[in-house]
Amino acid sequence: MKHNFVPKISILAVSIMAACFGLASSSAAIAQSADAQSAQFQSMHGGCSDRTLFGAYGAAVEGVLLPVPSVVLQFRAVTLNHFDGRGHLTSVEHTVINGAQAGADWTPGSGTYSVNPDCTGTATLNTPNSPVPLDLYFVVVKDGREIHAVLNSNAISTVFTKVE
Repeated sequence: MKHNFVPKISILAVSIMAACFGLASSSAAIAQSADAQSAQFQSMHGGCSDRTLFGAYGAAVEGVLLPVPSVVLQFRAVTLNHFDGRGHLTSVEHTVINGAQAGADWTPGSGTYSVNPDCTGTATLNTPNSPVPLDLYFVVVKDGREIHAVLNSNAISTVFTKVE
């Protein structure tokens, strides 16, 4: 009996090792495939740069301002933004906070942006409606026709859509 038991355990151990090796190899292959797809996307699309964002983009902005602990202010705005393809932007916005208009009917703003080759980026926007510059983090999608962004300091997000 002992002699039959040892070969069965050896076969089982070899099978488990082969399965683990297969899983490790397929995980590496999947990672290489994802890297290859990313490289293929960047070569097909030239990656992204500041030039990817050019022209007018409209957006509806929604979320919550968090000015002090335990105070929640509902935030809504519509904006029209112009990206110049060289890292500068201008905008006009109409903002409503807790149901009340903030500022003028249309408040102008301006700032800078930077787009990374992997289509992530940042923007800093200065507007009279905010005492501090607004720092946005974003991803560029749909070949530059759309931008998904979040405001770094509050619970506010937006999607910019290219005006065509």
